[in-house]
Amino acid sequence: MPHSIFTSEFRPALGLRNRHVQTLLPRLLPRAPLSCRTEILNLPDGDFVELSWVTSDGNSRREREVELSDDAPLFVLFHGLEGNLESPYARDLLNAAARLGWRPVLMHFRGCGQSPNRLPRAYHSGDTADAYWVLGEMGKRYPHALKVACGVSLGANMLLKLVAEQGGDGLDLAGAIAISAPLDLAASSDVLNQGSSRLYQRHLLKSMKAKVAAKLANGPLPISIGAHQLTQLNSFWAYDNEVTAPLHGFSSASDYYSRASAGRLLRDIELPTLILQSLDDPFMPRDLFSRFPQPSEAVRIELSERGGHVGFIEWRRGRLSSWLARRITRQLTDWSALSHSRQRHSVQQETL
Repeated sequence: MPHSIFTSEFRPALGLRNRHVQTLLPRLLPRAPLSCRTEILNLPDGDFVELSWVTSDGNSRREREVELSDDAPLFVLFHGLEGNLESPYARDLLNAAARLGWRPVLMHFRGCGQSPNRLPRAYHSGDTADAYWVLGEMGKRYPHALKVACGVSLGANMLLKLVAEQGGDGLDLAGAIAISAPLDLAASSDVLNQGSSRLYQRHLLKSMKAKVAAKLANGPLPISIGAHQLTQLNSFWAYDNEVTAPLHGFSSASDYYSRASAGRLLRDIELPTLILQSLDDPFMPRDLFSRFPQPSEAVRIELSERGGHVGFIEWRRGRLSSWLARRITRQLTDWSALSHSRQRHSVQQETL
């Protein structure tokens, strides 16, 4: 096994090992309460993204953001395809960071928040510009805060691509975490067009096509199909070829998949990066990592036999709960401790 790949500690709840059960179960469990305020952050091209800032943790409605100092550590979350603040994993991970005393914030991709975005374009798996802009803004606001970014599914692929593009010191981040990243977009589109995985494809395409249909109703878009042809697109290959590619400057779905997939860039990552993945993920092939070059030494990949797609539900302390939240809590704690240790060492060196 390559030096960067390790066996995950995740163990599914007894009787809940099936990959589809793991994938869907988080939507059926009670969702933790979460209080947030919304910020509209304008982008250089005239569009905007919505930021959701957590103001209380899942144990209390008490406002907490005012209690945090400017150097409180910052946790930035990027959601998956058609995700938002209501996604179960978003609430679990944001709450986990809040309980540690971090300042958590979710960036909604264009059009995924409370309001449709302004421009014809939307977002895609390789669109790193908005995240780069947001992280730069966070650096200006909180220059002395420890910062960690986490991406889920589409957001994970995007984050890994961004980290690889920017090198070790191109981002004001102490580390990055990627969960269930579709690192080979063409392969994932193939898998999602087969067997029972087509149910996920159908669900996601319904949401995506509805947004495009609403924009078409308000005026023409730079795509060659109309509202009726849009309804006939029944696979990601077809949708990305007719909608995603022309809206975002790609010549075809194949061109988009090739240029946006982050798997080929794992060897270029210099920032400490944790990747959490399951081998039974119904969104991607089991042999996903064998398709890529050897990752860099900055990358740690934890593979579990079970877990589904952004599932990872365990039985702990008498109830079903998110192992992801527990694993991310440990990682944030470790990176925070490492940062404090380095700061103390730096102060000691300066006094010598």
